[in-house]
Amino acid sequence: MGNTEHVKCLIVGSGPAGYAAAIYACRANLNPVVYEGLEPGGQLTTTTEVENFPGYPEGVSGPQMMEDMRKQALRFNADIRTGMIVKADLSQRPFTLTDDSGKEIIAEALIIATGATAKYLGLPSEQKYRGQGVSACATCDGFFYRKQQVAVVGGGDTACEDAIYLAGMCSKVYLIVRRNVLRASKAMQERVLNNPKIEILFEHQTKEILGNNAGVSGVLLTKNTGEEVTIEVTGFFLAIGHQPNTELFASWIKTDDHGYIITEGKSTRTNIFGVFACGDVQDPSYRQAITAAGSGCMAAIDVERFLSENYGAAVETKILVQD
Repeated sequence: MGNTEHVKCLIVGSGPAGYAAAIYACRANLNPVVYEGLEPGGQLTTTTEVENFPGYPEGVSGPQMMEDMRKQALRFNADIRTGMIVKADLSQRPFTLTDDSGKEIIAEALIIATGATAKYLGLPSEQKYRGQGVSACATCDGFFYRKQQVAVVGGGDTACEDAIYLAGMCSKVYLIVRRNVLRASKAMQERVLNNPKIEILFEHQTKEILGNNAGVSGVLLTKNTGEEVTIEVTGFFLAIGHQPNTELFASWIKTDDHGYIITEGKSTRTNIFGVFACGDVQDPSYRQAITAAGSGCMAAIDVERFLSENYGAAVETKILVQD
């Protein structure tokens, strides 16, 4: 039994949701075990400056804020591990999960905080200037491009929302759309089309992001005719979607059409009795550090209530059939 461990509460994933869940779970004496996963600290570790998280009046770097949250969880004796959970069996409670060393974790309750990954175009220059003008979060980073020219890639509601948001502070916003139409709702399309600061570049694709030591300076675009054009921008925002990291639990957990975990009402409960989800993995709408942290708090409180009512009882796992 040396390679098997029984825990009350297992948290899979870090970032604001996972760390907040750990802090609250520790203070409820649940002795949580946290697996940080492939990207300890989550998406915020790739963000340079965070100025909209309450409590940091001068702003803070994303990595520093995640380190602060991690230290706070450790202060309350969270068992934070650098490995990954690679296998999950949620067919009965307690649940059986396996980490990348082969160790089995038997968990009475599970919190999924695996987050979501922004979709990128796959250009080397995109990675080169990531955090130096390339961003996947307009509401996080738009403030840094006040009175500057920026570009948004995408043609759906998120891209249009980002373009409108950025137009409120930037001198000009280029909306780069691969097709000849927008996929956004009619109302959103009209808002974009009627905004004098937004110029839509239909039938354009990004070939290269241009820059220098100071960061992004422009974008090389290819028209569908083959002609190349260059636009001058200092910010390049991706709005082509996010991929929630739910693959590990896909056989068990009910998700929406885009893969986001569906939670019940205003709780963090999933369709599996004893499994809870928080943060971006269940949030297609807001995707902010503050909302992720808030839902992490909710998940820990939901787990504490669940365990106080059911811990030690022979409760069958309730699995709802997914349509």
